[in-house]
Amino acid sequence: MQHNLLFAITITWTFQILAFLLLVSTAVCDVSHLVRLQQTEPSTPPPPPKPYAFGYAAGRFPGHIDRTHSEVSDGSGVVQGSYSYVDPRHQIRTVEYIADKDGFHPVLNKNPPPVPSDTPTVAAAKNRHLAKFAEIANAHAFAPGTVVVPVDSVAVSRAKDKHFQLFQKIAEEHARLAALQEAENLASEGTNRPILLKEH
Repeated sequence: MQHNLLFAITITWTFQILAFLLLVSTAVCDVSHLVRLQQTEPSTPPPPPKPYAFGYAAGRFPGHIDRTHSEVSDGSGVVQGSYSYVDPRHQIRTVEYIADKDGFHPVLNKNPPPVPSDTPTVAAAKNRHLAKFAEIANAHAFAPGTVVVPVDSVAVSRAKDKHFQLFQKIAEEHARLAALQEAENLASEGTNRPILLKEH
């Protein structure tokens, strides 16, 4: 009986000590004040707005424009722009759009504004480019129906000669082996023929 009472007291004290340690560890490990501090005081300020603007016009060959794109942003997260292209029915389609926090909002405009005209500097540069392009194209042009065979360099000519000599040597060896095989076949046919004995 005394032993059971001692056991019950020990268990009670053990639970009380464990409860005390749990309370102390919870109080020591409370970090909620750090979380609140982190939420109210950001460590890095947001970057300043970075406005931008760009535009281009392009085509599949020199002097031809079949697509354009321009875009402007004030850096606050709102982007405005437009792009044009030629659809499969050869109609110019222009899409004007605004992109903001609510998403992308395109509007199709079937009457696009005209492409901006070139400055004198850009026009002169285009003309120089087109003249150089035509000069190169004419230098590489040949009369219709003519076949242009490139001239072999010395190294290519030597490699071709070496290849031809090796080809001839291999062809002669194959012809010799084929002749030997044919001779062996004829010799074996002569010995394998059945001998017919005449009855007397």
